[in-house]
Amino acid sequence: MDMLQVEEWAVPRGGIWTDGDGEPLPVREAATGEVIITLATASVAQAEEAARTAARAQRDWAALPPSARAAVLRRASELFAQHSDRITPWIVRESGGTWAKAGTEILAAVSECAEASALPTLPQGDTLATNKQRWSFSRRVPAGVVSVIAPFNYPLTLAIRSVAPALAVGNAVLLKPDPRTTVCGGAVIQRIFDEAGLPAGVLQVLPGGAEIGAAVVSAPEVRIISFTGSTAAGIKVGEAAARQMKRAHLELGGNNAVLVLPGADTAAAAAAGAFASFLHQGQICQAAGRHLVHVSQVEDYLAELARIAKSLMVGDPWRQEGVQIGPVIDERQLAAVEALVDGAVAAGARVHAGGRTDGRAYLPTVLSGVEPGMPVWRDEIFGPVAPVLAYETLDEAVELVNASPYGLSVAVLGDAGTAMSVADRIHSGVVHINEQTVGDEATAPFGGMGTSGNGARFGGPEANFEAFTETQWVTVRPTIETYAVPSGRAPLNG
Repeated sequence: MDMLQVEEWAVPRGGIWTDGDGEPLPVREAATGEVIITLATASVAQAEEAARTAARAQRDWAALPPSARAAVLRRASELFAQHSDRITPWIVRESGGTWAKAGTEILAAVSECAEASALPTLPQGDTLATNKQRWSFSRRVPAGVVSVIAPFNYPLTLAIRSVAPALAVGNAVLLKPDPRTTVCGGAVIQRIFDEAGLPAGVLQVLPGGAEIGAAVVSAPEVRIISFTGSTAAGIKVGEAAARQMKRAHLELGGNNAVLVLPGADTAAAAAAGAFASFLHQGQICQAAGRHLVHVSQVEDYLAELARIAKSLMVGDPWRQEGVQIGPVIDERQLAAVEALVDGAVAAGARVHAGGRTDGRAYLPTVLSGVEPGMPVWRDEIFGPVAPVLAYETLDEAVELVNASPYGLSVAVLGDAGTAMSVADRIHSGVVHINEQTVGDEATAPFGGMGTSGNGARFGGPEANFEAFTETQWVTVRPTIETYAVPSGRAPLNG
């Protein structure tokens, strides 16, 4: 299968693939650490110039008829589908994801662009009641320039879900991908939109490190920042945006829970729990890092979860067929996962499956004997690890779920009626009843509470208009209103 040819892709500016003035960026294969391609990166000066170019291009893009913007988004959707067999290998090799996972990213890109293509022709405001002799309207207008900072784990999905709607409603976009997935999370998107007919300068990809991220936040032309990444980095982005009176949409980390209700089908629940913890090596903000199971069923659940974990094929998805668990993104993250598990075992946790590295992968791991104060239970793991804790009452279980400062996604498995009442007590941006924790659709609002983010800013027309437009009040009178002008000199007092 041919990979999309990127050659020496660098900084696309003004519709031209421009040599970057920053340091060379070696793009490494997650499974081997080998350099696939070397890219140039943007300099801070280039990022600042890109913001100015975007501001100029945005005015003409927003002035186009809505049908013209919609056509570009529809064409982009078609192109993602058409070129899927050339884009998918980049996702597999850069992010370390399986072929199945890469396929879901393509489907997400197709769906996000298709859904975004409907935004330009939806109602853009409301007619308001007024006590004066006039018409009064509210309307949605483009914010201007939007900076999108995307992560490595689902690089195409988590970039396009902001890029597509931001473009659709008339903004220009600066896209700063993670350095580890610059091709599938950045260059591919630029290439597709170039071919789809997006005018020059409206979308610009700026490869680079933290200094480029800071530049696309601080550029005065940027009005909105859409950031997906760690809570620690997101707090810094939010602080920088607030100092400049900019809006920041932050989709951050999670330590999500699978809550298995008493009497639930243990085998079905364990299968859901395994999916939630092991999909893409657990490197998902919605991955389940906590499993709460009633004490009467916890041994059966552990046995089944461990059986599934041991049955999963671990390896290099690019070179081996049938791989279900690929590599962790890099050695630093692999060491972090290893340290969390080793620390838990040293503190008394028991390993039922996994518990060690396998080359650049970490084996799917099931732990029992964990305590709420242990880092492996308390912190976001971002690895294929499933800590399991037994509870005795539903009140205790709800308290344990809500004890986390994160609040992104929770799965409640078992009797639907009981689950509904439990869901009413859970503090989380997403609650799935009788499904696992990982899910995302272009039509559904998505976002977290607490340290998982500042609310639903992705998915569906309402969230997208709220995220990427400004609300403007407009009044219209048939003639200029008559205003009384005082005559003579007004007294200074009384």
